[in-house]
Amino acid sequence: MLALFMLVSCSKSSGGSTTTTPPPPTDTTVDNSQYQAAWLLFDTAHKNPFVTSIYAADPSAHVWADGRLYVYPSHDIDPPKGCNLMDQYHVYSTDDMVHWTDHGEILRASQVPGSTSEGSFMWAPDCAYKNGTYYFYFPHAVDSPWNTNWKIGVATSSKPASDFKFQQYIEGLESLIDPCVFVDDDGQAYLYYGGGGVCKGGKLKDNMMEVDGSMQTMSGLQDFHEATWVHKYNGTYYLSYADNYSGTNKGNQMRYATSKSPLGPWLARGVYIESTISSTDHGSIVQYKGRWYAFYHNSSVSNYDWLRSICVDTLGYTSSGLIKTVIQTKGKQ
Repeated sequence: MLALFMLVSCSKSSGGSTTTTPPPPTDTTVDNSQYQAAWLLFDTAHKNPFVTSIYAADPSAHVWADGRLYVYPSHDIDPPKGCNLMDQYHVYSTDDMVHWTDHGEILRASQVPGSTSEGSFMWAPDCAYKNGTYYFYFPHAVDSPWNTNWKIGVATSSKPASDFKFQQYIEGLESLIDPCVFVDDDGQAYLYYGGGGVCKGGKLKDNMMEVDGSMQTMSGLQDFHEATWVHKYNGTYYLSYADNYSGTNKGNQMRYATSKSPLGPWLARGVYIESTISSTDHGSIVQYKGRWYAFYHNSSVSNYDWLRSICVDTLGYTSSGLIKTVIQTKGKQ
């Protein structure tokens, strides 16, 4: 059954400088006037997609201690072969959400153990930081047949956008994709992954490369397909993901659920990003300089499903903590 799940996933899925800018506030009630100039620049000058030099998808966004926002996407290689030619991860960063720096390639399939005869399989990644080390997580098909031989790899660096070296594959995991690592306020890190209708989560040990206990199914999600992302807002945990939506030949929508615990149970809340100009979607949600942003991808540059481009727009919450539907700019269907 897992092979069927992963085949379905493939059919719809197929990547710094320092600043003196103060870190983003964690309390939404603080005075954000110091960021108004940056907001105005974003509102008037930002473009979607914001990376057009290469095709990229699955943007994982994080704000690190240097005050910059970093995005870790996957990379669709041109000419494409569907989802089996994704490789060569790049990292992008910004300090104003308008001007982006390409820090170059940080990892490729030939630098990690395992390979297939069917192509390169370096799908949606994520990154986390703990105790002076950046941990880069990525799914990789290490043997043929690719759809039953997924592992989650970890590469590390003392820098957020260079010098990553492969360390190991995380032991004891199923053949699933799309790793997401959320570090809670108390420093406890959680790993999530999934695909083809299965979403699992669990604690990581302090070394960030081993599971602490067993992974458990995330209950309460509605129509989960893939692309797990977890963030926290006003004490509530939000798990967002791509669904299986295919109405009127449109692609994935981005849904979310909420919980008072990082491992659920979850309460389904609905769609926050409607289908884009792509059959797939995969995104992240992050706060930067007092404002919340939703990252996602579409195919507005190529008009081809497997050559995607990453986008960002503002995200808002209602007074009760629900996510408002994101207005897609410059590329919405």
